Amino acid sequence: MESNGKNSLNDGTNGKVGTKGSTLWVCELVFRLVCVATTLAAAVVMGDAKETEQVPLQLTPSLPAVLYPVTAKSSYSSAFVYFIIANAIACGYSIISLGGAIANRGRRGKLAMLIFIIDELMLALLFSGNGAAAAIGNVGENGNSHVGWNKICNVFTKFCSHVKISVILSLVGALNYVFLALISIISLHKKDT
Repeated sequence: MESNGKNSLNDGTNGKVGTKGSTLWVCELVFRLVCVATTLAAAVVMGDAKETEQVPLQLTPSLPAVLYPVTAKSSYSSAFVYFIIANAIACGYSIISLGGAIANRGRRGKLAMLIFIIDELMLALLFSGNGAAAAIGNVGENGNSHVGWNKICNVFTKFCSHVKISVILSLVGALNYVFLALISIISLHKKDT
């Protein structure tokens, strides 16, 4: 097998992937589009998570409870803010890498390796944001009796629904980065063989 150039895949296409490779390239573009959509939606849904409810406040046992408005908002939790920022960064990168993947047109080389490495960084960023948001969401859903934290999702149902939906969307985006890693590994391996 002869090499036709620096980016050649030994098939005479001067670095462009063949039929099987073009299928991988189309899959890569679809996964990148899904990453853009899911990370954008996750950031928007979490950023929009806000609910105000009237909570009874008992000042003394002899007096009736006073209704007090309490607001649950994603910006009140540093874990949720981190989640929003992580998804916004991943969305921005997904848009840039989608452009890079289109411009690269399935060729494998230094740009493909750079995209692969940054994809892995985005995967780690998304999983860390998901873990932070899911941990706080779990405390909101179940409380923590050991430290006296009450659950809040029985009061703030809309807010907790937004949190759950955004974490699920972000997990879908993160899983798409796993699939992108597999595609990159297969494509980069084909270059070497």
